[in-house]
Amino acid sequence: MFRDPAETKIDAEGRVALPLGLLAEAGLFPRSDVIAVSQGDGRIVLRRAADAVRDPIEKGAPV
Repeated sequence: MFRDPAETKIDAEGRVALPLGLLAEAGLFPRSDVIAVSQGDGRIVLRRAADAVRDPIEKGAPV
């Protein structure tokens, strides 16, 4: 299930607050370690750090 887009703003320190429901649906929780990757087209992808490290090893998948 995908949620409707959630609009937020980048604050003066460059931080973005994401709704807890959106994070929980992605398996992310406060204080989760994540990897952030810019796709260069206005998108930034967040991945659980453990998945980003494990996937290339187990599946040969890109980070």
